[in-house]
Amino acid sequence: MLWPAVILVALLIPLTAIVLDSPVVRAWIERRQGGVAVDQAGLEELTKRLGVIETDLDGVTRQLAQLQEEHQFLQRLLEDPTKRQAAQKAVADRAGG
Repeated sequence: MLWPAVILVALLIPLTAIVLDSPVVRAWIERRQGGVAVDQAGLEELTKRLGVIETDLDGVTRQLAQLQEEHQFLQRLLEDPTKRQAAQKAVADRAGG
């Protein structure tokens, strides 16, 4: 009657150690403690990626501003036919002269 209990305890000790050492349990424990473990290399990689994203975003923002200006210019030309005629005349003068 004692042997099954001993075998059960003997099997539960390594099983408990494996479960408690799993990444899921470690993450849960860190979350409960309020801390987040971040390695330095991962943090540096994220910093580099963020810098690249910010640079790309600045370029896209400049391009968007340029497109908005061009759109407004074309919109004004389409709304005012006298300006359109003046612009066509200016283009014709440049091409001919």
